Amino acid sequence: MQFSELNLIPPLAKAVAAEGYTTPTPIQARAIPHVLAGRDLLGLAQTGTGKTAAFALPILQRLSAGQGQIKVPRPIRCLVLTPTRELASQIAESFSTYGKHLPLKNFVIFGGVGMDAQKQALRQGMDILVATPGRLLDLANQRLVDLRPLEVFVLDEADRMLDMGFIHDVRKVIALLPRQRQTLFFSATMPKEAQQLADQLLKNPETVAVAPPATTAEKVDQEVFFVEKNDKRALLVDVLADEAMKRVIVFSRTKHGANRIAEHLEKAHIGAEAIHGNKSQNARERALANFKSGKIRVLVATDIAARGIDIDDITHVVNFDVPEVPETYVHRIGRTARAGATGMALTFVEAEDRADWRNIEKLTKIPIARVTGHPFESTIPMHIEPQRPPPGSNRGPRREGGGEHRDGHRGGGGGAGGGGGRRRRR
Repeated sequence: MQFSELNLIPPLAKAVAAEGYTTPTPIQARAIPHVLAGRDLLGLAQTGTGKTAAFALPILQRLSAGQGQIKVPRPIRCLVLTPTRELASQIAESFSTYGKHLPLKNFVIFGGVGMDAQKQALRQGMDILVATPGRLLDLANQRLVDLRPLEVFVLDEADRMLDMGFIHDVRKVIALLPRQRQTLFFSATMPKEAQQLADQLLKNPETVAVAPPATTAEKVDQEVFFVEKNDKRALLVDVLADEAMKRVIVFSRTKHGANRIAEHLEKAHIGAEAIHGNKSQNARERALANFKSGKIRVLVATDIAARGIDIDDITHVVNFDVPEVPETYVHRIGRTARAGATGMALTFVEAEDRADWRNIEKLTKIPIARVTGHPFESTIPMHIEPQRPPPGSNRGPRREGGGEHRDGHRGGGGGAGGGGGRRRRR
C-alpha cells in the first residue's frame, strides 16, 4: 500500500510527500481509515511504529473537513494527552509538520516551564491541544481550559501514563470531556489497569495491534559483549571509536548512572549528555536539541526518559545496563532501525546480569551474536554465574560502584554489525 491509497486530502498528501513518506507503516495503513471514518480506536503499538502519524494525519483531515468559519477564540477540538514533556513537544511538532498547509492551529502545554505563554495561548484558542496531565489540570482549575467543544480525544502511551502514577490525573481530565466524542487509545502493552481504562473510554472500538512486545525490530542487528563490571566504561569508549556510530542512545538503569556515563564520555572527548527525570525541563530540551542537531553524538537515558524520545536516524542503541524486564529490551532496541533504516543494538552483559540476558534471549527467540576477542572480554567462564544479591539487599548502591558509570556503544552501522570486536582490532 502507498500513502496515495489512504484518501488523504491534497494538503496532507503534499506534507507527507515533503517528508519523504511513500509507504505507510502497518499501524498507519490500518488505523488511518478507521479514524477517518470516525470510529473509536484501540491501538496496540510501541514507540517507533509510526503511531503519531497514524492519528495526527486523520485528525487533521477530520478537523479540516468540519472547520467552517474560524471562531475567535478557537475552541479546543482535539486533545492529545501524553505522559512526558518530550513526547508532547514531538507530537505537537508532528501536527505542525503534517498540517502546515492547513489553517489549523495547535499548541503544547506541559509543566516545568512558566505558565504565562500557555495562559495567553489558551485565551487565544487553538484547534489541537497536546498536553501532559498535571499542567493541563493546573490550567483547567484556573478556568482557562474548556473541553466541552472537544471532538477527538487521544490518550497516548497509556501504559506508561499508568506506570508513572498519572491514573488519577487522567481520570480527572476524562471528567472534563464531553460524552459525545471520538476516542483514540494507544498503548504498547495492556496491563489490567490499562484495559479497564480502555473499556471506560472507548465505544465499540476498532482494534489495531502491531509489533507485539515479544517481537524484535526486524532490521536491528544485535550483538552482546560479555564484560566485567569495572571495564564497561572503557569498552564503551572503545566501541565509540567507530565513526559509523553517528547517533547513539545509551541506556542506563539509573539516573545517577546516566550522569556518570555522560561525564565519563565527555572526559574521553566524546560529546554526550544525560536525560532523565531529575533534569530540568530546559536541560532535557537542550540535550535533545543537541542530539538532534548532531552537536553531541551520544544521548544517555533512563527508560522512562527515553520513552518520550521520538528521533529518526538513531544508528545504534547501547544497553550499558541489561534491563531486568525482557520486554524493556525490545522497547529499547526499537529506538533504532526506524522509518525503513537499519540499525544496531549492543548489550554489555556483566556476570551477574547473565540470567537477565538469558531471559531476553528466550523472549526474542533470536540467536544474538556474541562478540569475542574484544579488549575487555570477561574472563569469568560462561558456566559460572555469580550469586545475584537477593531483592531488598544493597544491590543498587553496589551497582553504582563500577557498573553505574558504564555506557555501551558500538560501532558498525546498519547491517555491517557482526564481528564488532574483531573489526576493531587496531
